[in-house]
Amino acid sequence: MLTDITIGQFFPGTSVLHRMDPRTKLLLLIALMAAIFIFDTPGGYAVLTGLAALLAVSSRVPLSMYLRSLRPLWWILAFTFLIHLCSTPGEVFFRVWIFDMTKEGLVRGFFLCLRLALLIVFSSLLTFTTSPLSLTDGMERLLRPLKLVGVPAHELAMMMTIALRFVPTLIEETDTIMKAQQSRGADFSTGNALKRVRHLVPILVPLFISSFRRADELATAMEARCYRGGEGRTRMKELHVGGIDYAAAGVTALLLAAMGAMKAAGV
Repeated sequence: MLTDITIGQFFPGTSVLHRMDPRTKLLLLIALMAAIFIFDTPGGYAVLTGLAALLAVSSRVPLSMYLRSLRPLWWILAFTFLIHLCSTPGEVFFRVWIFDMTKEGLVRGFFLCLRLALLIVFSSLLTFTTSPLSLTDGMERLLRPLKLVGVPAHELAMMMTIALRFVPTLIEETDTIMKAQQSRGADFSTGNALKRVRHLVPILVPLFISSFRRADELATAMEARCYRGGEGRTRMKELHVGGIDYAAAGVTALLLAAMGAMKAAGV
C-alpha cells in the first residue's frame, strides 16, 4: 500500500530527540551513516542496532511507524539477501537446482540487509522528530559556509525541505487516484510488464496536473506572504545548541570510538 510509505512525516512530541537542535541531528545522522559503512563488523552492527532501537523507543513515535518505513523496501532486502546467499563462495549447506547456498553468503546477506535497515531507521528518526521548518533552518545554517563559493544555501535548503514535505501528500494523492481508477474498473495487478506500464498513464497524468497546481498554489501563497528569499529574513524561534546536543554528540563520539576499537580488535 502506498499509504505505508512514511517518508517525510513528522510526529510532534516532547521527547529528547524532538528537543535537540536540528543541526546536531543532521550532523549525527551523517556520522552514524558513515559508521554503518566504516565499522562493518558484528560488534559494530550490534552497537548500531542497539542504538537504533534505543533511539526509536526514546523518540516516543509508535514503533509501527518504523516498521512501515521498512515495509516498502522488503523486496529489495529479500533480493539483496538471496543474491548474496547464492553468489558468495564458501561452505555449501543447501543446494537448489544450480544455486549453492553458503554459510558465508548467509552471513554477508544478513549484514547487508541489516545495513540497509539501519540506514532507513536512522533517516526516519530525523524526519519523525524534526518539523519541516526546523529541518529547513538546520540545513540552511549548515550550508551557510557554502555561500562563500556562490551556493544558494537558503534556496537549496528550502527546495529540499519542500520536496520532503510533499512526499506524503503526493503518495496520498496517488493512492486516491488509484482507488478512483479501480472503482471504474481499472486493473493494475494483471497483465505483462508493458500492459502494467500502460495502465500507469491514467495515474500519472492527473498526478502531474495536481502537482503543478499545488506548486502554483504554494508559489502564490509564498508571494502573498512577501517571501523574497533568505536575505534579511528573521525567525520567530532561533536555533541554539543546548546541553542535550552536547551530551548526544559526546555519547555518539564514545560509541564511534568503541566501534573503532572493536574493529581494530577484529570483534
